[in-house]
Amino acid sequence: MVSNILSMAAGIALVVLTLSDIFQVVVVPRSTGRRYRISFYVWRSMWLVWPALGWRLYASDSDRREEFLATFAPLMLIVLLGLWVALLILGFALLSWGLRSGITPANASFGTMLYFAGTSLLTIGFGDVIGRTAGPRLVAVLAGLAGLSLLSITTAYLFAIFGSFQRRETFVVTVAARAGTPPSGVDLLAIAGYSMTRDDLPGLMIDAQRWAALVMESHLAYPVLAFFRSSHDDQSWVGTLGTLLDAATLLMTTVAGGKDGQARIMYNVGRHATRDLAVYFGAGTEDKAVGIERSEFDHACDRLVAAGYELQDRDEAWLRFSDLRATYATHLNELARRFAIPPIAWIGDRSAITPSSHH
Repeated sequence: MVSNILSMAAGIALVVLTLSDIFQVVVVPRSTGRRYRISFYVWRSMWLVWPALGWRLYASDSDRREEFLATFAPLMLIVLLGLWVALLILGFALLSWGLRSGITPANASFGTMLYFAGTSLLTIGFGDVIGRTAGPRLVAVLAGLAGLSLLSITTAYLFAIFGSFQRRETFVVTVAARAGTPPSGVDLLAIAGYSMTRDDLPGLMIDAQRWAALVMESHLAYPVLAFFRSSHDDQSWVGTLGTLLDAATLLMTTVAGGKDGQARIMYNVGRHATRDLAVYFGAGTEDKAVGIERSEFDHACDRLVAAGYELQDRDEAWLRFSDLRATYATHLNELARRFAIPPIAWIGDRSAITPSSHH
């Protein structure tokens, strides 16, 4: 009797924990806590191993290493779905084991209970193992309900994931067309100057505001999105966010005679997104650093002048630029390290990502 009660208690706990994890990952459209989250510990543990394994396998081949890292997020979606199914089967098997006196055939093994739970959860139901009393029948019905619910909501979840990924990457490619590959805020403004499209910058900043808000909300609600890498070389969502923030900050502090209202809004939205994402993914830091040298800033100013821009006084512009950039540069840098994204111009610390560089 005691062993049956313990088995049922363990089964109920496992089913509740798994369903709670599924609910928080798939259904809740906002960031949730990490306590008692099975998926969080699985993702974190696997990501601690995956980049190091990529460096071990492809230490001298950056292209193959990027391809290997890009498989992580899609693979983990499959692993997580399989893990949820396995845990639910185990949980319902433990429940059935505690009620095995009401199941035919009599004296069935625990393996048979796993089979019974699996066929019930997957709604197969061959009928060779059946519940004769109310308890096992209720467990079978609940298992079938859990299986159908898991199938329906995870299907919707996958559509939401890939839809958000496509919207994110469409804008990443658009910015790369305007800012070069790899992109940078300086290149974005310089190319706009050379191509006589400076008047389009306020419209781009409006689109950037929407994109930054989309990235923040979608990546906090569905953290797996942050691990999806861009389909094109030298592009990433972190790099694009840094490019837009740098361009907005230059328009606010360095470029003279332009309308910078939309750039200021982009700076506020982008800084908010960077801080919240860094904190959520454990890349937050209280350190503030501009991330570039004065000589790099002067070189950027020379490029902007050559592209036809009129600039503010450089000494004053540098002070304002460094103050504003210090509010987001370190967070961007830590995000790049967290996701093992190759550093690009003006993200922050431009040292190469190595196995010891990420957490």
